[in-house]
Amino acid sequence: MDIIANNLAQSLFIVGLILLVIEVAVLGFSTFVLFFVGLAAMTTGALVYVGVLPNSLLSASFSTGVMTVLAALVLWKPLKRMQSKVSTKKAKSEFTDHQFYLKEAVSPTQSPKYHYSGIEWSLVSEEPIEAGTKVEVTEAEVGKLHIKAISSK
Repeated sequence: MDIIANNLAQSLFIVGLILLVIEVAVLGFSTFVLFFVGLAAMTTGALVYVGVLPNSLLSASFSTGVMTVLAALVLWKPLKRMQSKVSTKKAKSEFTDHQFYLKEAVSPTQSPKYHYSGIEWSLVSEEPIEAGTKVEVTEAEVGKLHIKAISSK
């Protein structure tokens, strides 16, 4: 405890940095609590180091609490807005753009199996496609390959 009290500014800065790393790296920036506390601890450590705040645990604790509340009030809405911006674009997988010839007909009611990459996939199509047609994978789901016709044989 003496090490922390004797090196309060550095200790606060290190604790703040650790909290920020945990928030971003471990929790994936899903909660903002550790972010606000870490930011407040680093700011308080800087203020103690510069000499704006007295070098005491009581003032550092009080300052960290006040700075946490201020950071939450100021940054909550922008961070929530940033977090809510999610791309609706489908991610390209290694299976999309794979082309092959159908051995069996596929339709919205028929989903034959296709063996690819060591897995038995169900083929899904919104339109009927005859056997022998060259098709391309447009989307891959768990156990399903969505396909579309490219050209006839």
